Amino acid sequence: MSHKDEDLETLQLALVRMQAAAAVSGERIVLVLEGRDGAGKDGSIKRITEHLSVRATRVVALPKPSDRERTQWYFQRYVQHLPSAGELVIFNRSWYNRAGVEVVMGFSTAAEQAEFLRDAPDFERMLVESGIRLVKLWLDISKDEQKERLDQRRTDPLKALKVSDMDAVAQTKWEEYSAARDTMLTRTDTPLAPWYCVRADHKKAARKAIMRHILHAVAPPEIADTVKRPDPEILFPFDLRAIEDGRLAR
Repeated sequence: MSHKDEDLETLQLALVRMQAAAAVSGERIVLVLEGRDGAGKDGSIKRITEHLSVRATRVVALPKPSDRERTQWYFQRYVQHLPSAGELVIFNRSWYNRAGVEVVMGFSTAAEQAEFLRDAPDFERMLVESGIRLVKLWLDISKDEQKERLDQRRTDPLKALKVSDMDAVAQTKWEEYSAARDTMLTRTDTPLAPWYCVRADHKKAARKAIMRHILHAVAPPEIADTVKRPDPEILFPFDLRAIEDGRLAR
């Protein structure tokens, strides 16, 4: 086994130990994974969950809302997927659809989007104050890297199920997605529920940084202290300077 594989195995073992500890303590963990199309959310989730308990781990990737769901409180369909004691829930895209694709594609009104940006911090404050451990990650990639990955999706039969209608506009509306990202991160980064950004052009390094971050954010110290913290060149807390200094792709 290569050194890199050993490194991955060490991180996955620590995640198993983290989940075992959560089963005892009753910890409830929510991981929100957001990012550009093609940024590597699916691959990261696969590595995170590979050896975890199927019963205590849920990956939530909701389709577009039904006509009935569109009449509900916006956060309502996400609430029903929140974890019980000992569970880890990973949102592969989340309530932040309203601050991203819905803004760029006009799937909701400007008033609905403004209401979301106002309410999301309060919603997350309630989650955290109820005892949920909330981890929010934004996976960022360069425009060239996104183009290469989306092209691979279209030509690789094994990636056919990853192709979506949104892929076609990810590049043509790059600047609009950048603006939506900047607004979302700026308005919804709070001390109780901060955003962390991941420079994900290099998939393997990004995945390991994410795993390290989860462990240091959630695991008991005796487990977290067995792994290094993520490389700050790859994963870092959001701040306004990141929008201008090149850490987030323009």
